[in-house]
Amino acid sequence: MTAVQDNPPPVRRRMVSLLPLVIFLGLAALMYYRLGSGDPSHIPSALIGHPAPATDLPPVVGLARDGKPTPGLAAAEFAGQVTLVNVWGSWCEPCREEAKYLLRLGEDTRLRLVGIDYKDRPEQAREFLRRYGHPFVAVGADESGRAAIEWGVYGVPETFVVGRDAKIAFKLIGPITAENFGTVLKAEIEKAIAKAL
Repeated sequence: MTAVQDNPPPVRRRMVSLLPLVIFLGLAALMYYRLGSGDPSHIPSALIGHPAPATDLPPVVGLARDGKPTPGLAAAEFAGQVTLVNVWGSWCEPCREEAKYLLRLGEDTRLRLVGIDYKDRPEQAREFLRRYGHPFVAVGADESGRAAIEWGVYGVPETFVVGRDAKIAFKLIGPITAENFGTVLKAEIEKAIAKAL
């Protein structure tokens, strides 16, 4: 009689054995929901307020603007002026969509617009800029992807505002769009321009 009392009923045994599975499925559903509900453009960058990476990159071979060779990226040139750094690649579909906004920003003489060409072949980068416009005063070739790592790039395209103090003031994850061009990016550029050294 004692042996019968020590064994729990079969239904209870099944519920207890299914409890870990139910907990696991609940946690998995919560993680899936949280991953899908966030906007990656709102991920804060750990580099905000820190000096821009000392990344010097060679120029894209054969790239020219207005008949003059486009220089590579020189980190020393960040100091003293507001710089917009755009990380792009010819293979990047959203980069094509944001090109028109970069052309508009390239007309603003108060800032310096530079590019980091991420994991691209020179001929493809040249063709991309020929087709969509070449707004950059300098373009560094990041063939290995190392510079993008140093800049904390999550994915291409990304755009950084670097202040006159050569510190990163803002980071836009994802493409420049009609929604974020005026209300977010231009506002951050204006703040950086207005800020005294």
